[in-house]
Amino acid sequence: MQKLMKIKPIIIVAGEPYSVFLEILFKTLKVKSVKKSNNPIVLISSLKIVLSQMAKLNFKYRVKSIKKDEVGKILLKKNILYIIDVKFKYKKIFDKISVKSKNYIKKSFMIGINLMKEKKGLVLINGPVSKIDFLGKRYPGITEYVADKVDKKGKEVMLIYNKNLAVTPITTHIPLNKVFKKISIKQIITKVIEIDKFYKKILNKNAKIGITGLNPHCESNDKISEEKKTINPAIKKLRRRGIKINGPFPADTIFLKKNRTKLNVIVGMYHDQVLSPIKTLYEFCAINITLGLPFIRITPDHGPNNIMLGKNKSDPSSLIEAFKFIKNIRGN
Repeated sequence: MQKLMKIKPIIIVAGEPYSVFLEILFKTLKVKSVKKSNNPIVLISSLKIVLSQMAKLNFKYRVKSIKKDEVGKILLKKNILYIIDVKFKYKKIFDKISVKSKNYIKKSFMIGINLMKEKKGLVLINGPVSKIDFLGKRYPGITEYVADKVDKKGKEVMLIYNKNLAVTPITTHIPLNKVFKKISIKQIITKVIEIDKFYKKILNKNAKIGITGLNPHCESNDKISEEKKTINPAIKKLRRRGIKINGPFPADTIFLKKNRTKLNVIVGMYHDQVLSPIKTLYEFCAINITLGLPFIRITPDHGPNNIMLGKNKSDPSSLIEAFKFIKNIRGN
């Protein structure tokens, strides 16, 4: 058993069946560096829809169906796409996204999450879902959904990672008019500690963190600004813990080359404050990593992109970056 589990598989949840994720996965599997990976791949998806989309997109790869209970018990080989089949009834191979796939996605995620909780996978990768059709109003994003399923609700950290620079928003998928109410000293400290731990334990290097203010130029006409009331006190407490963090910096200058090259992580107060710049800098060459879970969870930095479904024109760069990252993490 120990020999079988020595090289753990990459567990992939396909997510929304009518997203471009399978096409992107097919393209990624053709990449030379991915072919050389020692880690087998276990995909949780409808076997029928995988084979149908393979045929339509003219992609060939060795596929083998396995049961979820076989993971960790049988020897898995590289360059084979192992599929845990989750039944999904459909009429068209490529179709519009709807709530019909909700139970299928939920079942797929729970299989993947349970395999990770049982320590049978190296990392969990998931394809995108429709927030409206799958999550509804209960969760702002899939990051929060996965965190809730492993009893880590409120402790999750979104890290958009590129080897040169990563970013984390303190608040994620919420309206701008609610951001200032959601920022707290405790939340900043919790997220920065997770980032520092991840860099040391997984990446084997120190995090050099810069943190933005909330207000333009870190100034406010209010008597006490969020910078003075929340961000500065959090920075002081983090420094007492020995964490290297500087700021608050104005968000409009921290991403300038002369500033960002002194850092490897920038923490911002809200989603677009840091995600817009990093996507401008690195486009699809960044991945979304969730910290604060009992395992590493990665998602490529793209949505379902249903309008591109079946056209074979989707960019696989983000998923390729995910595999590059997995190859270099400590313990693999």
